[in-house]
Amino acid sequence: MTANDMASTRRVLFLQGPTSAFWRDLANALEKNGHSTFKIHVALGDQLWWFRRGGVSYRGRFSRWAAFLRNFMLKNKITDVLYYADRQPYHVVAQDVCRELGVNAIAIENGYLRPDWITFERWGMGVFSFFPARPDDIRALAKTCPDVDLETRYRHGFAWEIFNEIMYHGFNYLYRPLFPFYKSGRYYDLFAENFTGLYHLFGKAERNAQANAITDDLIREGHDFFVVALQLQGDKQIKDNSPFRHLGEMIDLVVASFATHAATEAKLVFKQHPHDNGGENWPARIAKAAQTHGIGDRVVCIDGGDLYAMLRVAKGCVTVNSTVGLHALRVDCPMKVLGIAIYDIPGMTHQAGLDTFWQAPEAIDTSLRDDFIKLLAATIQIKGSFYDKQGREAAIKTIIQRLEDDLIALPDAESAARARMKKAKDIGVFDKTRRDKRF
Repeated sequence: MTANDMASTRRVLFLQGPTSAFWRDLANALEKNGHSTFKIHVALGDQLWWFRRGGVSYRGRFSRWAAFLRNFMLKNKITDVLYYADRQPYHVVAQDVCRELGVNAIAIENGYLRPDWITFERWGMGVFSFFPARPDDIRALAKTCPDVDLETRYRHGFAWEIFNEIMYHGFNYLYRPLFPFYKSGRYYDLFAENFTGLYHLFGKAERNAQANAITDDLIREGHDFFVVALQLQGDKQIKDNSPFRHLGEMIDLVVASFATHAATEAKLVFKQHPHDNGGENWPARIAKAAQTHGIGDRVVCIDGGDLYAMLRVAKGCVTVNSTVGLHALRVDCPMKVLGIAIYDIPGMTHQAGLDTFWQAPEAIDTSLRDDFIKLLAATIQIKGSFYDKQGREAAIKTIIQRLEDDLIALPDAESAARARMKKAKDIGVFDKTRRDKRF
């Protein structure tokens, strides 16, 4: 091995990962390329999906996690730490330790350009992203980026993904004595959430048919309507990248604004997240808000239907920070973001207040949008899949290349991070008691 090879050798530590064989396959491929891999298990599910020898189990209290991790990283001379979901409790601490030791902390998640993309981003996402936030920077950087292949190439069944999730969290729950101090960071109790979700599956086909019928009527009759894309209450993007403690607050805010400022003939369509388990009863919450503001006949909640067909003809779309926003932008549907999202950029989304969105949504600069997607794909997105075998192989090849190239540096990244942090403070992301949201 040459001196240059030695300099580029990585010592990669894996923390919690996706519920698939992805971590195992990535570790095997790294070792074949001459790199060293390490794994810390903080729950039994981590061991279940590691599928290989090696790995150290941490069974201590969460308060001692930072000290344990620091000592482990120093002892093993770790160069990179990889984790799935950047706001998981153990990963938030890991980011601080990595900064202290000068080690790369890399968040891996489902991609912004999903379904078959993976996010591979240094430090974190949302508020904590270093992706450029200024249009001029995006345009300049995109000039050297290749064209993007947005065709879906790697697919997997949703049922398989859900089964893997249930297995992971189920083992953590049932064998809790093996990791007695494990801190999951889950919003809901595991069994309450999954029991409700299984029950919610009954009637799904009927709800989908109703949603399609409502959508077809709106389109056929030529009604002006806006779409509100709901997210999951347990989504960490709501907890850590929005000013809302509960999505019900967002619903109340949007309905009140729409009632006062939208055209009297316009309609508002709330679309539930396709993975919503029905536990929050959003239709009842939305109906109550609409009745309170005297627009019960102009507001509807659907569970199912063709989102993209709606976005293509809708007057606009509102979300907290869902990846639906990027899909809306790709079909030229004006967007209003109520939280922190990396695509919430002047020229792409409505920058004025929510009250102005209903009458005069800001148009999308399509050339800026295209440059944004090119830069996104070339820097913090990777074509591939956690669950599809060919998709895993494609993603792993790119991940190793980026690690060996010492990641992709984004110019003026600190400035972008500061801008998002300032906006987060302005809209109350770190102070959930504020109700004077400046949207």
